[in-house]
Amino acid sequence: MHETVIDLLAQNENHAEEFDSRFDDVQDGQAPDAVTVCCSDSRVLQDHIWGNEDPGHIFTCGNIGNRVVQRTEAGEVVSGDVLYPLVHTGTETAIVVGHTSCGAVTATYDALTDGVSDAPGIEHCIDILAPHLEPGVESLPDDLDRADAINHLVEYNVDRQVELLRESDDVPDSVDVVGVVYDFQDVYGGRRGEVHVVNVAGETDVETLREDHDEIAERIDRLWEY
Repeated sequence: MHETVIDLLAQNENHAEEFDSRFDDVQDGQAPDAVTVCCSDSRVLQDHIWGNEDPGHIFTCGNIGNRVVQRTEAGEVVSGDVLYPLVHTGTETAIVVGHTSCGAVTATYDALTDGVSDAPGIEHCIDILAPHLEPGVESLPDDLDRADAINHLVEYNVDRQVELLRESDDVPDSVDVVGVVYDFQDVYGGRRGEVHVVNVAGETDVETLREDHDEIAERIDRLWEY
């Protein structure tokens, strides 16, 4: 057995010992308070970024580029893994979680600007992102270096995913949709690992957001107000 698997199983023993009694209330079903759509990046610890240690509290979805849609014969629709808790478990909060220096956004940027290609499975994901990010790439300020351009597009991508959720007829009107960026690279000036709110129900103006949500005003910030 590979050493990594052995180490992971050892850590699972610790997990099982700690969590043994925490499943009592959720063994027969779930009613998570929020669904999060995160990027599948090893640096983004999907539950830990919220300090979550409660089974049943957060329904976590992950894919490269924190995409909320998939392609079907009927066209582009909200992904089933995102939609499931919103229509079947009473979950009324959806959080799109982008992160600084996102590899999927970088790959999409490179595909749109330089025609860079990748393995077919990765290209499939990029092809879903590309139409939504292309207007953002075309609108980027001219004075940005590559790293800043990518981080601007991370916000733009979060905005588009929020928009896709809000415009879908499959998502109940009662669902609150929030967009955030997880920063582990000192981009927003806070502590590494902080989540910064960039979009609430489609609103992206920082001053408006801070006025409307003064209880979290210090956590609201954006790099790009386009």
